[in-house]
Amino acid sequence: MRRQAELLAALVNLAVPGLRQGAPYEAPTAAEVLSGFATHFTEPRRTALTDTEGAGEGLVELAADLHGALTAPGIAATATRLNTLIDRCHAHPYLTNDTGQPFHLHFHGTGGPVQAVGGELATALALVIDTLGEDRFGTCEAHACDRVYVDLTRNGARRYCGTACAARAKTAAYRARRGTR
Repeated sequence: MRRQAELLAALVNLAVPGLRQGAPYEAPTAAEVLSGFATHFTEPRRTALTDTEGAGEGLVELAADLHGALTAPGIAATATRLNTLIDRCHAHPYLTNDTGQPFHLHFHGTGGPVQAVGGELATALALVIDTLGEDRFGTCEAHACDRVYVDLTRNGARRYCGTACAARAKTAAYRARRGTR
């Protein structure tokens, strides 16, 4: 689940335009999204993603759907969006011991490689909600940043998309405190 949660946030933050670390963020082209996201995988999944026509556009669409689930107004709306995505990807659980690991669950969707990834990522977010609660994901709280995060930490205190935004927010808070003295 940890790896899929990281992939989910990476895909959404790569493919969805908006604000990042205080500056406007223009999403790359579909081909660049495909290339950038495929680097997160090992063979043969990387090849399956890069060799498929329309995979870049499919990943951009998947990122938009996942972004919609992560930023939906309330857990009921998030659940509805995730259930729709899981159903559309035809995700189903199965045990595997791929890459020499002990047996573990996969939730790949059936169909093309983008559906496989979509089923896996949507189900991972559903499992985060089920096991850790509905407050374990969201939009970065740093000023002028709308990137997303999924929090799998023990204490569930993450509120920033990454260390750069956390540092920016801490510096801004320090300066605000210092300026009021």
